[in-house]
Amino acid sequence: MSETSFQSGTSAPPRRWRPVTNESRPVRITLIVVSLFLLAVLVVAPLLVVFAEALAKGTQAAIASLSQPDARSAVRLTLLVAAITVPLNAVFGVAAAWTITKFDFKGKAFLITLIDLPFSVSPVVAGLSLVLLFGANSLLGGWLVAQGFPIIFALPGIVLASMFVTFPFVARELIPVMVEQGKTEEEAALTLGASGWRIFLTVTLPNIKWALLYGVLLSNARAMGEFGAVAVVSGKIRGVTATMPIAIEMAYNEFLSVAAFSMAGVLAALALVTLILKTLLEWRYADQLATSRRH
Repeated sequence: MSETSFQSGTSAPPRRWRPVTNESRPVRITLIVVSLFLLAVLVVAPLLVVFAEALAKGTQAAIASLSQPDARSAVRLTLLVAAITVPLNAVFGVAAAWTITKFDFKGKAFLITLIDLPFSVSPVVAGLSLVLLFGANSLLGGWLVAQGFPIIFALPGIVLASMFVTFPFVARELIPVMVEQGKTEEEAALTLGASGWRIFLTVTLPNIKWALLYGVLLSNARAMGEFGAVAVVSGKIRGVTATMPIAIEMAYNEFLSVAAFSMAGVLAALALVTLILKTLLEWRYADQLATSRRH
């Protein structure tokens, strides 16, 4: 209020309140166009190119390339690795999130840093570390090979590499949710005489099921699409340790474009199926999901 207006007994007109998110129409249109353009260039166009190249010589050629023994072996190995990796990561992620959010102990910050480590370490470096630790020339790896249980250039090494790169997804989805929920409901159940396992099944798990689902879906998508770490530990043995991403790279380097893009189309289709399943679950249980997010 100015001195003049104060002396005259009048007040300055109030400023018009404007919400922070109430942008002008041109700004909103620009942001929407930019977002759609980036999505089209970075997501939609590459997917369309993959399917177009896969079908460039006809559907029969694509099906024939996928019917080859090496292609079927790559699909089976990828699904097997995901089937082993994802449940183990779900168990370890829940255990890690429970430990971090429900207990106070020294070194908690260091444990959280270790969980985040795969986000910052190159997958190739992770694969090389596994080779140095479990390779045939190492003490432990040599002993395992002598016992008939090789890790590197075999299924166990691929599973370990996939678990390393996908481990943070489940834990990182669960930790914020469990921190926000606190310990009140678990403590109330404990005072009523419920056991630890019953508390987890009836109290904790229903509260974290959506975050757990998201973490599992992310872990599954990354496990099926991982290339760097798996390429190092697998040895790229055709028909034995070649997963779908490795089979795609090998076929592309050999100028087998139909085979490479057909396999890439299958991998993309699996990712799309995962996304559709997630969307259907969200649509089916929208009310429960909204309630869990409010809490």
